[in-house]
Amino acid sequence: MITTTISDFRKDIKKYLDSVIDNFETLVINRGKDKGVVVISLDEYNALCSTQHELSSRINEKRLDSAINKFKKNLSFQKELIEE
Repeated sequence: MITTTISDFRKDIKKYLDSVIDNFETLVINRGKDKGVVVISLDEYNALCSTQHELSSRINEKRLDSAINKFKKNLSFQKELIEE
């Protein structure tokens, strides 16, 4: 995680945004006492939204937990994909 002030961010926006995108960093821009902004890459944002959606219902959460437990106990199996 990178932390900076709004002044430093303004001075070198490109450097900070490149670091967020290229290094999968999270940028926190402090804007005074107990205030700030978090900048993340679009890929990270999309991943967070996807995870939130998958965990949005108790049924999905139980299904994912079950799959993880099966995988950990070597009860999973692989299937070959059918190529068209």
